[in-house]
Amino acid sequence: MKTILTAEEIQLIIKRLALQLIETASAQNEITIIGLQPRGVLFSDKLIECIKQLSDCTINYGKLDITFYRDDIRDNLHLATKTLMPFSIEDKKVIIVDDVLFTGRTIRASLDALLAFGRPAKVELCVLIDRKLCREFPIQPDYTGRAIETLTGEKVKVLWQEIDGDHKVIIP
Repeated sequence: MKTILTAEEIQLIIKRLALQLIETASAQNEITIIGLQPRGVLFSDKLIECIKQLSDCTINYGKLDITFYRDDIRDNLHLATKTLMPFSIEDKKVIIVDDVLFTGRTIRASLDALLAFGRPAKVELCVLIDRKLCREFPIQPDYTGRAIETLTGEKVKVLWQEIDGDHKVIIP
């Protein structure tokens, strides 16, 4: 097992990303964040908490399940989770948040799912880990915690204290 990020490094990255998101908030001093279920929400929850500590800007926060928009739904069994979008994304800058960007397929599916809730003015992507050499779609993050080079067959796992009992990023 190789540790990519420790708990302390993750906290520093979350603070840096929160500050970047605050800095690029729209003129209305508003941030619209959509966490991808299930594990992107764990990351976005921490980002939201940090943004609230650092700023008084308005935060629209949604949680999006993309299960039925995936292109591998027939091949793999995915358990659907809850979508929570208590606001309109119409004409807003939306920031999609996920833990790991790998092939780009999850983000492609999230864009399809997002359009069911309106037409945003702009969509940006924030990820904790960017596995930059493994992309299958032309998708790149706008905000990156850490970019790493991995082989396609390697797994990158983000562990969260709340569900995994530990807080770090590893290659098992």
